[in-house]
Order: sequence, then C-alpha cells, then structure tokens
Amino acid sequence: MVLRLYDTRTRTKVDFHPVDPDHVRMYVCGPTVYDFAHIGNARPIIVFDVLFRLLRHVYGVEHVTYARNVTDVDDKINDRAAERGISIRELTDGTLAQFHQDIRALGVLMPDQVNQPGQLPQMVEPRATDHIEEMKALIERLIARGVAYVAEEHVLFSVQAMGKLGGVPRYGALARRSLDEMLAGARVDVAPYKRDAMDFVLWKPSHGHQPGWPSPAGIVTPGRPGWHIECSAMATAELLEPFGGGLTCDDPARNIFDIHGGGIDLVFPHHENEIAQSCCAFDTPVMANVWMHNGFLQVESEKMSKSLGNFITIRELLASDKFGGRAWHGDVLRLAMLRTHYRQPIDWTVQALTETQQTLLRWYEDAPAGGSIDAGVIEALSDDLNTPAVLARLHQIQSPADRAATLTFLGFSNDAAALKGDAAISEALREEVEGLLVARKAARAAKNWPESDRIRDELARLNIAVKDNKDGTTSWEVKV
Repeated sequence: MVLRLYDTRTRTKVDFHPVDPDHVRMYVCGPTVYDFAHIGNARPIIVFDVLFRLLRHVYGVEHVTYARNVTDVDDKINDRAAERGISIRELTDGTLAQFHQDIRALGVLMPDQVNQPGQLPQMVEPRATDHIEEMKALIERLIARGVAYVAEEHVLFSVQAMGKLGGVPRYGALARRSLDEMLAGARVDVAPYKRDAMDFVLWKPSHGHQPGWPSPAGIVTPGRPGWHIECSAMATAELLEPFGGGLTCDDPARNIFDIHGGGIDLVFPHHENEIAQSCCAFDTPVMANVWMHNGFLQVESEKMSKSLGNFITIRELLASDKFGGRAWHGDVLRLAMLRTHYRQPIDWTVQALTETQQTLLRWYEDAPAGGSIDAGVIEALSDDLNTPAVLARLHQIQSPADRAATLTFLGFSNDAAALKGDAAISEALREEVEGLLVARKAARAAKNWPESDRIRDELARLNIAVKDNKDGTTSWEVKV
C-alpha cells in the first residue's frame, strides 16, 4: 500500500518515500508553554498523532521517530512569569504539565508510552532551553556562510544573501510568494540595524527579567534566541544527529528528514524561516521532504478570539460547562476533531460534539477484545489522512471486535462506562452547581453573608471555581 501525503511545498499529493525506511522521521511544532492550550492548539497534536500511529503501523514501531518541540523561551513567557512573580522555569514546567494532562485525555501518545529501554527514542519532546548551544552553533555556521550578520548585539539572517547562495531553495518557495508579497502581507519588525526589511532575528540581547545566555559571534551582552532558530536546532539535534547527520556532517543527503508538520498559520514566516536557516546551514535543497499543515479552527462559525468571548481551552472543554453547558470526554473531542479532513477549516460546534458522543456510545457498546485493525481504515488513512473516509468505514465494519481494535489503534479508549459516566456526572454536577449558584445569588442579594460563605465553601468542596463577571453573570468551572 502506497502512503500518499499532501505536500504544502509542491501543492500536490506525493507518494511518500522515506529518506531511510529504517528511520522514518517527523517533526511537528508544539506548544509555547505560558498558558492553557486552546482547542485550536489541539488540532495539530491530534492530527499528527494519527499520522505517527499510521507510520508506526506501516514501517514498524521501532523504525519511526517523532519530535514534537516545546517552546519555553519566548517574550510571552517572560512577561507572564513577571506578572505572576514566579520564575520562568516554574511557569513553563507548570504549564507543560497542564498541557500533558490535557492531551493525554485526548488519547495522544506520549514518550513514556512508546519509548523502550535500550533503543533510540521513538518520540521526543525537546525543549528549546535545552538546545541553546545547538542554536548558537547553527548561528555561527550561518555567519560563516555569509547569510547572517551581527548588528547592534543582534544576529540577523540575510534574505538577500540567501538568494545569492547556490544549492538552496528560493526564500518564499514554501509560501509561494515573492519577497514583495511577503513584505506587504507581513508584520515585519522595523529596526535601523537591519540591512533589509525581510531580514529576521536569530539572536537578540536580553535585559531586565528576560532570560539570557552567553551570546554567539563575539557579542558581549548575554542574549536569547529568536523564535525561528529553535526549531532548526531541535530538528537537527533530534532527527539528524542521531542518524549520522548534523553539524559535523557535510553530506547534504544526511541532513534532510522526512516530514515537517504544523498549523497553516506557521507557513509564513516560521516555517519559511526554518527552511532558510536549515538549508543554508547544511547546503540542502530542502529541510524536509514533505511539509504538512492543518487548517484553521473556528467556533460556532466565528473566528475564535477572546474579544468575541468564544475563546476556549482544552481544559475548559474537559472540565467545565463553558461549551454546551457540560464537560466533554476526551474521546469525544478527539473524534470531533477527526470528522473534518485535516487540511480543511473546521467549525467547532456543540452540535458536532453531541453527535460525536452519540456515535461513540453506539460503537463502544459490546466491544469485545481480540479483533483486527480494519484494512479499509488503513487504506483511507494512507490517502493523506482521509479521516472522513475513516469514519464512514467505521460505520460499515460489521465485527464489533474489529471496530474496537481499530478504534484502539486510532487512539480511542473504547470505554463505554467512562463515556456514559462522564456524561451523567457532568449533568448531575451541572444541576447541583447551578442550584447552589442560584442560592448564593439570593444570599448575596439579601446581604446574608454567612449563608453566602457557606455556599462558597460547599462549592469549594465540589472543587468548583466560581467567577463573578462584570456584567452581573456568574460562570464556573471544575478545578483540575
């Protein structure tokens, strides 16, 4: 069976041929850990988890390596840690733990589930701050190749210099836009020390509460990396060096990996800049052979934003009544995400979640063990992760055991009791909490503060966090 994937770079479906079938390698841009991940962040996590499972099925679990990075150095992180009065590491460790808890509930494979003692890791989650030295080494290499320069304690990548370097792609080839189009459509940092408006930062000086490391290129002031260089460094460290490539290897063929994934919003500038850095550092025509991007997510037919009040996190969906008046089981969120093909925009609706839960309850009834993974599902996935066709096939499978085995392969729990229990507990809890909130509102209106305090303590016993909003309404969520 031929695996076919849509390549953003060529805008076509291509037959997938790994660089080395014994070491299939995939890199996906992961979270920036400064706050709870929103439901849009869950889409690439789920999509590429399914692809990881498929690659393991096709090539063997010991022959696939998946790197999903963690950005833990970023100005948003610095500012949030300063706001809370905690260290940057305390913030990022706590936020990453929250993220892991959330995506485990979505059925996403984790390193501790797949890695085996004595073998190369099959899944890694590199943190940016653990790869500062690799970033600095890449920066030094780019300076030596004449495509990066030092200006006012910054190191910048020169897009014009890249255009004069042979053997590397044209800047803008992934986005398929000219320099003028990219400049017109981008929010470009204006700085007097830039040689050209399109040049981007590889390294910058640190001040105040910003984290800093000894700088490359002879710069005296401590600094920190720009956003784009981190992924080039982590891909090098995790997907090239363990397999004979990397900074000590001059063979371009060894410095290319198979698949790079992420959200469609990352095509430009992030992925375009990753390609520029990696290809210029290693003199390669491509960074990865296939580029895959998932589409945008909107909520109830509107763009998700805090200003519209429809911004929702994975945690809120799992553990509060914010969306649809109830909490949702992780299996429901996972299947709802897969109902739409990954490259298409997805509309996240209460109706879709409700229908998805009903479907799962039917599938989970009387699901015995001992079945086989359905070949029709594998065939559909092999056509550029055609998950709508997968769902259609799941409805057609006659054997409950085969459907259960297939659902397990796809990352579902097959736990009807948990799914029913979550729904029942959520509804019962909602009714109890709503009743207490009505009583609390009445007590506050009557200035009966002892009764208000008693109800507050009762809500706390139920592990409920209550927020009194400026418009006079009250919202609540389950504290996890």
